[in-house]
Amino acid sequence: MSTQETELVIQKSAVVAASPEKAFEVFTEGLATWWPKEYSVQAMDKDAGPPEAIVFETGPAGRLYERMTGGEEAHWANVTAWEPPHRLVLEWKVNPDAIAPTEIEVRFTPEGDGTRVDLEHRGFEALGKEAEEAHTGYSNGWPTVFQGYVESVGK
Repeated sequence: MSTQETELVIQKSAVVAASPEKAFEVFTEGLATWWPKEYSVQAMDKDAGPPEAIVFETGPAGRLYERMTGGEEAHWANVTAWEPPHRLVLEWKVNPDAIAPTEIEVRFTPEGDGTRVDLEHRGFEALGKEAEEAHTGYSNGWPTVFQGYVESVGK
């Protein structure tokens, strides 16, 4: 797995032992199995505990959100590009107080007997004065999150 950060862009890459179809499916439909619940909106409220569910509604009009134990939803993202099993793009806005969303693009490319998965999180500049802080936070979080995905694909 490799990590690269260029200015306010975060890039993660790994080759996983799965077909592009399987790698895409685990990233989307299987997201709740590998996303660390401590990186959820509800978990950030120290008294609330983990969310009841993390949901990825697949397809070109899909969305990504968590459902709280009381039934409330916390929006994470909208799907803006849906090209299974090769590519997806998310308009990412986990923090409802952020002035703008960022963007996450994930590409799935056959490589040898597996699939190269490239994730790019960009667009932090749209956050204005919060850009550097948000970028730093995600730079610290993505290694854990992406590694969880890589390990999950191999199961």
